[in-house]
Amino acid sequence: MAWTMPKLQLIQPDWPAPATVKAISSTRLGGVSTGCYTGLNVGSHVGDQPAAVAANRQLLTAAAAMPQPPLWLEQVHGVQVATLPRKSQKPLVADAAFSEQAGQVCTVMTADCLPVLLCDSNGTQVAAVHAGWRGLAAGVLEQTLAHFSRGSSVLAWLGPAIGPAVFEVGSEVVQQFTTTDPQAATAFEQQSEHKWLADLYQLARLRLQRAGVQAIYGGGYCTYSQAELFYSYRRDGQTGRMASCIWLQP
Repeated sequence: MAWTMPKLQLIQPDWPAPATVKAISSTRLGGVSTGCYTGLNVGSHVGDQPAAVAANRQLLTAAAAMPQPPLWLEQVHGVQVATLPRKSQKPLVADAAFSEQAGQVCTVMTADCLPVLLCDSNGTQVAAVHAGWRGLAAGVLEQTLAHFSRGSSVLAWLGPAIGPAVFEVGSEVVQQFTTTDPQAATAFEQQSEHKWLADLYQLARLRLQRAGVQAIYGGGYCTYSQAELFYSYRRDGQTGRMASCIWLQP
C-alpha cells in the first residue's frame, strides 16, 4: 500500500545522559493514520487500522534509528516492571520496561499520562515508565527505580503529558497523594469544592526526589492544549497514542 504523509517530528530529550543512552518521544506529526487517529498513531488497541499502526511503528523505528523494534507493553495503569530482554512471546502486561542489555528498546505509550525516561549516570541501565496519576500514586516510579543498581545516580526526563492548567481531578485524587506525602498538596490547585487542577509533572518530581533522584529534566508540554503536536485522550476520547523510547546503543 502506498502512503503519503508529512515528515515525522520526534522530540529529543534535553538532558545530560551518557553517550550510550539514546531516547526519543514521538509526536502525532507524520505517520499514515487517518480520521481521529491522523498522524503517527502507534497504539494497536485504540481502534485504528492494524496496517496503519504497523506502518507507523516501522516508520518510528526507522526514523529514530533504533537498533531493533520496540517491545510494546500492554499497559494497565499498574506498577509492574518488565525486565528486557524476555524469552516469552506472550503479551507483556506492565507499565514500565527496564533493561541493561544494549539494543533493547524500552517503550511506553501515552496520550495524556506522563512518560518518564530513566537512565543511570554510567550509561548501563535504562527504563521507560507509564506514569498517569494512578500509576504515580501506586508507586510505579519507585518500583522501576528499585531495578537500578543500588547507589547508582539516576537521571530522569519527563515527556509530554497533560498540563497543570487543564488536568482536572476530584478530591479523591488529591487525598491519595497527600495522605502519603503532605508536600504533594503543592501540586494541586483547588477550583471548586470537589474539583482540583493537578500538576502531573510536579507530582512526578516529588516522587522522584523522595526516591533520591535529583537530576530531573523535561516537562512543560501539554498534550491537551497542543493539539497539533499530540494526541490527548482527555480532549478527544477516541484518539491515537505517542511513544517514548529509550535504549542503550550497541
